[in-house]
Amino acid sequence: MPFQRHNRNTAPSHQHGLSLVVVLMLLVIISMLGVASMQISMMGERGARNDRDMQLAWQGAEAALVDAEIDLSGPNSASTSRTALIAANPVVPDSGCSTSANWRGFCSPVTFGQAKPSWLLVNFLDTSNLTAPTVAFGTFTGRSFANAGQAAGTGIQAALAPRYIIEDVTTSGTGGGSVVGSTYRSAGAAGTRASTDRLYRVTAMGFGPRSDIQAALQTIYRN
Repeated sequence: MPFQRHNRNTAPSHQHGLSLVVVLMLLVIISMLGVASMQISMMGERGARNDRDMQLAWQGAEAALVDAEIDLSGPNSASTSRTALIAANPVVPDSGCSTSANWRGFCSPVTFGQAKPSWLLVNFLDTSNLTAPTVAFGTFTGRSFANAGQAAGTGIQAALAPRYIIEDVTTSGTGGGSVVGSTYRSAGAAGTRASTDRLYRVTAMGFGPRSDIQAALQTIYRN
């Protein structure tokens, strides 16, 4: 009886290459997971950078508030100091903010023809020496604040020095954002404050590495 050889390879030819398809699918899935991980990492890095930029702007605004307080009441030994002039007779315009050399940044709480208080109308990005209605950090105190001095910014320095305005809100009445009467006295020292005490609303703005990253702070200060 002749010997018969049986071929056990009976798998259909169309199944060849199935493992290659599976491997390609796994590679696609792994690639998608890698891209997703990279995007999550980039989002975290952007969030940390944004937080850093805002912290820089907030610190600048806080520094400007302190600078304004020194400008108002000292101690201030700078050659450009106007603290004594403020204590004697502050010159406050009837409308808007003064841009004169001695009284730059002193503002009325109202601006004629405008419904909003002056602090909402001021352009804090105006850094010109002749027309700026705001005061740059250190102008009247001699203090310094590291900044790039340009709109684009450099590194993690503030793009611009922080700036502030001072509104005299002592005048009695409700128009223009006035908050107290001219005879304001503190509750803890009733009768001991002169009626000439003045109350100011100080608004400060700090900047991040770009001038469009801004933080604004406001305080009420009695002098």
